[in-house]
Amino acid sequence: MGVTGFPTSSDIYLELEGKKIAVVQGYSARTTKTSKVIEAFGEAEPVATIGGQNQYLLELTRLYATDEAIRDGIDFYELSDFSLVICKPDRRVIYSGCQWDAIAEEGKLGAMVAEKVSVVARKRIEVAA
Repeated sequence: MGVTGFPTSSDIYLELEGKKIAVVQGYSARTTKTSKVIEAFGEAEPVATIGGQNQYLLELTRLYATDEAIRDGIDFYELSDFSLVICKPDRRVIYSGCQWDAIAEEGKLGAMVAEKVSVVARKRIEVAA
């Protein structure tokens, strides 16, 4: 099976209420789980582990607002409950219920660009392409 393609900046984007609001040049994703161990008196090791909830932490780099979003007056600082969509050759990965955690900017005249945005997502799903 050969590789049919890699994601490009047009394949990674932010979506709000069904509209593409920004394209993303790159991302990294990290999932953590709040698991716990169950200890019993007199036992040298835990007797069980219980899986907790997943938390999805995303680091997005170089976000460019779409022309439509700029016309609508997008403000990255006001964004909430948005989705990150990553299109891969055989599927789409969607992180939904997103809230930004940190935004770092680098100023360039006339550009609606956020350099780095840290995001926490509520849910992750994969959909076949």
